[in-house]
Amino acid sequence: MKLGFVSAILPDLSLEEVVAFAAESGYSCIEVMCWPKGKAERRYAGVTHIDVTTLTASRAAEINNLFADHHLSISGLGYYPNPLAPDEAEARVYVEHIKAVIVAAQQLGVPVVNTFIGRDWTRSLEENWPRFLSTWKPLIAFAEDHGVKIGIENCPMLFTRDEWPGGKNLARSPAIWRRMFEDIPSANFGLNYDPSHLIWQQMDYLAPLREFKDRLFHIHAKDARLDRHKLDQVGVLAFPNEYHTPKLPGLGDVDWGKFFSVLTDTGYQGPVAVEVEDRAYEGSLALRQASLVQSLAYLRQYLTLDL
Repeated sequence: MKLGFVSAILPDLSLEEVVAFAAESGYSCIEVMCWPKGKAERRYAGVTHIDVTTLTASRAAEINNLFADHHLSISGLGYYPNPLAPDEAEARVYVEHIKAVIVAAQQLGVPVVNTFIGRDWTRSLEENWPRFLSTWKPLIAFAEDHGVKIGIENCPMLFTRDEWPGGKNLARSPAIWRRMFEDIPSANFGLNYDPSHLIWQQMDYLAPLREFKDRLFHIHAKDARLDRHKLDQVGVLAFPNEYHTPKLPGLGDVDWGKFFSVLTDTGYQGPVAVEVEDRAYEGSLALRQASLVQSLAYLRQYLTLDL
């Protein structure tokens, strides 16, 4: 497997600086963020380490040479908007940029684009489903035409008041993934699997690795701590940020030994990208870089790395 990280945690560094840091630290790949340039809509969004709207063949060659010179690879291109937003004009902007990221992935020879399904959070799953199909059937066909896989992260995007009650990403549970892949059975449609999102939903995060082993295109290594004493006070109907905390790998409730034991049993040989959303490490660039070094040191014990 290749161990990498999500570049969103280093928004103040250029792509060249991110690559140099990754190589110096001992990583072997990076999931590169490709948001449109402009104002971020939330934490960890709006990071543009590759501007796909201006990507030329010569710039793509420069980027590939940069990674090759540092003995690194791009694990995937990342862009995580809400392409099923209630405002259809807004949603179309997100869909068009997803297409631009897919085209950029083809130009760069990157196999996977990671994103969200999206959701109208004010409507039920059933009410969202026709729009999911009308949006994502053409998007997956577009990805197929460009030889690119789509990895859907399983984050519910249901943490705060503005995302209540439904969350902004349909793809939050095995039951929904099963239905997604039945209705859009493309081999290019899969998961960017993050076990931490099942922790706070109090779900089994190991069994899906077995069931969806053929749909595992990319893995996020992020941990989460379920604060039981807080949950006992506010209950599961409270905003999830009231009773759970994102943490670095090894500092939360994911049993990474069991996780990688099952993951290796599935035959997975793809990238595992550390995703840092731990506020304890956000105070400075030095702390955020230290969090990546710490995460690498911790996860190395479980992996035979393809360096």
